[in-house]
Amino acid sequence: MKNRLGKSFVMIMVITAISALILRIAIKEIIKRNIVQNESYASSTLKLISVALENYAKDNRGTYPASLSVLTQTKPAYLDKDYIKLSPLKGYIFDCGRLEPSGYSCTATPMKCKLNGNIVYNVITGGTLILDECSKKEK
Repeated sequence: MKNRLGKSFVMIMVITAISALILRIAIKEIIKRNIVQNESYASSTLKLISVALENYAKDNRGTYPASLSVLTQTKPAYLDKDYIKLSPLKGYIFDCGRLEPSGYSCTATPMKCKLNGNIVYNVITGGTLILDECSKKEK
């Protein structure tokens, strides 16, 4: 009887260990896929903001707007929504640290490095997109 209980306990422990391993692998894959989706969204949104800013400047003699909200209030609108005010979106924080009549610099930074994203995106005047690893930005 004791031998049978011992084997049952060992079997339960083996099944628990295997289940934990499978669960760990599954969670890791889910996080990886989530990061890829977040990064894709951040990159495309930042490009969208840049295109809207460049089009606005093209229509306004090379002068950029003072805020993104200007881009949503024009008829027709250059942007469908103010991504800075709605931030964070899909694990990324959007910000335009420099938005002046002469140019701009906007960033998309993951809320938590290695969990929401691995890349910090920066777009500057002219639509140049710069990528940097988020671990370099966090301290």
